[in-house]
Amino acid sequence: IGLALRQGKKSGWGIVGYSRRQETVANALSSGAIERGETSLENAVKQADIVIIATPVLTVKEIFSEIAPHLPSACIVTDTASTKVQVMKWAGEILPPTVDFIGGHPMAGKETYGIQAAEAELFRGCTYCLTSSEKASPKSIDTVIGMVKKLGAIPFFIDAQEHDNLVAGISHLPMLLSAALVSLTTKNPSWSKMSKLAASGYHDLTRLASGSPVVNAHICLSNKEAIVNWMDKFSQELERY
Repeated sequence: IGLALRQGKKSGWGIVGYSRRQETVANALSSGAIERGETSLENAVKQADIVIIATPVLTVKEIFSEIAPHLPSACIVTDTASTKVQVMKWAGEILPPTVDFIGGHPMAGKETYGIQAAEAELFRGCTYCLTSSEKASPKSIDTVIGMVKKLGAIPFFIDAQEHDNLVAGISHLPMLLSAALVSLTTKNPSWSKMSKLAASGYHDLTRLASGSPVVNAHICLSNKEAIVNWMDKFSQELERY
């Protein structure tokens, strides 16, 4: 997001990046994704117009609690988490009434992760889901829409519950199927021979299994019911075949 927002000579975005690890901050600075780095959440958000939380889902709640006392009045908070029901609930419970929260989920990603895998064009042409809190002002919503368009993405407003049900089928289930295929085949006694035969078809179906295990675990823990429902439907479809 930092790389995409800072494209162009006059981007208009002054970007401060936060990480607990100084090494990560240094890498973000050297890559050009941020203009200033912080290892203090308070310092990172205290003068912010927009705060973007890009972490695994369950970490969002912890960050809300840490930044809530330090957010400027009229600040906009958004996120990139893969599930929305829990995040919207936490935002309503934890964030101060003086800020506007608009949940976000860009439908773009790669099986590689970390700063070294960042690219400014990642969001180009992708659908960017937005779920606004009831009290968010039209001005704040327009600001987030503008940010999404600056990324090259297409804003798509959707209810949190509907979002979680739908992405469970087209995003979370594929991730689990990919992981299951890897564990099934690699545990087979014939894997040493089988692996020599694995080609593009196997690679295509197992690519998602290489994703961040922490991010994927948080997705499953925050969207259990919808994912299990889609797993059951998939099992039934395999039986039908």
